[in-house]
Amino acid sequence: MTAKPDAGAIVAQTTVPILPDDTAAQVFDKVTVAAEQTLWNSLPALLSGTAPRLPNILAKGSYFGARKPEDGRIDWQQPAQTVYNLIRAVAPPYPGAFTEINGKRLVIARARLVAVAQLTRPDLPPGLQIVDNTLLGICGDGRAIAIHDLQHQGRSISSAELTEMTNT
Repeated sequence: MTAKPDAGAIVAQTTVPILPDDTAAQVFDKVTVAAEQTLWNSLPALLSGTAPRLPNILAKGSYFGARKPEDGRIDWQQPAQTVYNLIRAVAPPYPGAFTEINGKRLVIARARLVAVAQLTRPDLPPGLQIVDNTLLGICGDGRAIAIHDLQHQGRSISSAELTEMTNT
């Protein structure tokens, strides 16, 4: 054991693929399965004292400090890929990426990055927009994110409800 978390020797590792649309919860589930399999495979060597002990070089990876609620705030001026990655990283069951309209906090629970060829809207200002009955997040680079589940106070809201909020 070492005084600093995760600073001890590496006994075994397993690569976990992270797909472009995986959320943090999906990655957590993959890592959990990989950890179980890795422990199962290395347990005999651990018990016999023959497990390898590779140095853990912290310069190859490090920690992200404690998350604060404000870290989930969406800056629509950022490029679409950056905004989409934030949405995926804090998607429910985590607190969710959020934006505010007229003092109301709206959480984007599920979204999809729109392919460049499908929709680039430099004519629209960054932020939530409704285009052809589709809720979009327009980002600073003019690219869009299709919002599939927008929530207010834990309840999914429709484009019509968003319009009402915007007009009040």
